[in-house]
Amino acid sequence: LTSCRQVLEEMNEVLSTSKLIRNYSRRIDMSDYTVETDLFPIPALQVYSSYNLGNVISPEDKAKYFSAHRGGSQGDYRDGMTEKIANIVNCLTKFPKSKRAVITVPNNSLASHTSDDHAKCMREIHFYLDDVKDIDNTSGGKKLFVLNATVWMRAQAAEIFPKNIHFVGSLMDTVARELVLASKEGVVEDTDDSNGDGDAIHISVGELFYLATTLVSVRED
Repeated sequence: LTSCRQVLEEMNEVLSTSKLIRNYSRRIDMSDYTVETDLFPIPALQVYSSYNLGNVISPEDKAKYFSAHRGGSQGDYRDGMTEKIANIVNCLTKFPKSKRAVITVPNNSLASHTSDDHAKCMREIHFYLDDVKDIDNTSGGKKLFVLNATVWMRAQAAEIFPKNIHFVGSLMDTVARELVLASKEGVVEDTDDSNGDGDAIHISVGELFYLATTLVSVRED
């Protein structure tokens, strides 16, 4: 597995000798998905991710951090995201082994190539729960899972990677947290709260299989 920071460094390295890379893929460790750069200081990453998760953003934060250079409408994934997250949580709650826990980011089935709003850079994210064996018997009776994911990008400018990977990591954290909350309500299959603390399961965020059909350095390439 490669860290998010290492992926950005590698992107910049390979793009120093080739202006365009097709079908760039990596397995990424999502334990730390914050990659701060001059273009994306940590507050900007946090505001963009919160916005794309469907949360309310103050006009002051929008004015301070939002810009066309940082992504514009092609990087606006907010529309319907709250409902899409709820669908993922409902799917994996009822069917933990489901192959249908998928978020399709664009909402237009007849997209026009002339529309920036239709041409979302992020296309799909697939989520899957995998069992974890408690070899050291430290779970306290909880059922252990790891939440992994696959993301497909139509295109990725390396300079925008920090924003996209922070959103994906925030999204994975949100799904994992909501699944644990669902287990407290006793609706997750095959769980056992024998330790009595109200959490029938423990879910950690694991790895991301990342695929970008086209990788470039900057959006103008």
